[in-house]
Amino acid sequence: MHVDLAVAWAAIIAFAVFAYVVMDGFDLGIGILFPSFAAGPQRDQAMNAIAPVWDGNETWLVMGGGGLLAAFPLAYAIILPATYPLMIAMLLGLVFRGVAFEFRGRDPRHRHLWDFGFCAGSTVAALAQGMTLGAILEGIPVVDGAYAGGWWHWLSGYSLLTGAALVVGYALLGATWLVWKTEGELQAQARRSARRLAVATLAALAAVSAATPFLAHDYWRRWFEMPGLVLTAPVPLLVGAVAWALLRGLRRGDERSPFLLALALFALGYLGLAVSIYPYLVPRSTTIWDAAAPPASQAFMLVGAVVIVPVILIYTAWAYRVFRGKVGSAGYH
Repeated sequence: MHVDLAVAWAAIIAFAVFAYVVMDGFDLGIGILFPSFAAGPQRDQAMNAIAPVWDGNETWLVMGGGGLLAAFPLAYAIILPATYPLMIAMLLGLVFRGVAFEFRGRDPRHRHLWDFGFCAGSTVAALAQGMTLGAILEGIPVVDGAYAGGWWHWLSGYSLLTGAALVVGYALLGATWLVWKTEGELQAQARRSARRLAVATLAALAAVSAATPFLAHDYWRRWFEMPGLVLTAPVPLLVGAVAWALLRGLRRGDERSPFLLALALFALGYLGLAVSIYPYLVPRSTTIWDAAAPPASQAFMLVGAVVIVPVILIYTAWAYRVFRGKVGSAGYH
């Protein structure tokens, strides 16, 4: 059986990126919401809700970035120079939030500073990720297989819109995670926040969806012209159905379903992104086959991926199973 290695690796990297977004998204979201929690037990409870899993969630970011470099070096060589400031900001944000996470429990005297660092690092990382997506969708100038833009090419109204949308979306994931994993006043506050954030996320998703087709005719054609319209029409209908179920679940007092439905919103948004850009890695300039490493290299790496990805999934699932249940300010119970 013939396997298109470029398509296989594109699928693996797409899965790794989505896994990162849904797993690290909720703990970044809790960091974004952190100032809204009362200092003391509420913030401790919020931190304990992600303490066992937050660093393991970032495994997928490493795999996605490393996989892009190894399997599609040309795309990596174009995207990275085009988004250097955003990548630097994201990595610094992740570093500072990690330091703040560890030090706030060991340096109570300066806890307010570590709380600020946790929130700021989470917000900067989320904003940078969203703006990177916007910069890629808007188009990266490429000449002779190399980035041909300037230092500030990534900065635009559209990239700011996608950055703000991802910050709001991550905050929704964080709020719905706390609805599931906490109890008492923090859970009630998280539920109130989740209702507002659900509406804000839907508005942001609608704004990005309305703006994207006007970036290039290719996007417009895929979403509004036949025969692509037949395939894309169900996506907004599914978004509407999931949004209705999410808001209904929050009103009814459900604990688990709001988080799962928020993940479904992200999955549909990710599906829409895939529909818009496939088969390009750098939209309108570099396809997955243009950017692919030699087949022998991709085949060799695929053997490792077939082993490593299931191992990551197994230990991730085990960690979430071990730390299932509600969490208090002193830990899980």
